[in-house]
Amino acid sequence: MPLEDKTPKWRHQFTLVDREELNVEGVVNLGSFDEREIVMETEQGILTVKGEGLNIKQLNLEKGNLIVEGTVKAVAYEDEIRQKKGLLERLLK
Repeated sequence: MPLEDKTPKWRHQFTLVDREELNVEGVVNLGSFDEREIVMETEQGILTVKGEGLNIKQLNLEKGNLIVEGTVKAVAYEDEIRQKKGLLERLLK
């Protein structure tokens, strides 16, 4: 199998500008969201963004892009072992 087939379609990275706009690349799936927390699956695991007045300005899963506006207070990744269980638990609440 050629090496190109094994590489991801996009890189995972995020850019935070003045704690008010977060641009995330490499988003695979959106788990849950409200004005205080957004949970998403990325190429590198489950990413949780916490803050106030969070709003999804743009979402394109085909390109793997997500843009969030609002006041970002925390950005954290979950363990790979817990990520699937954690995301499933959040979706079933």
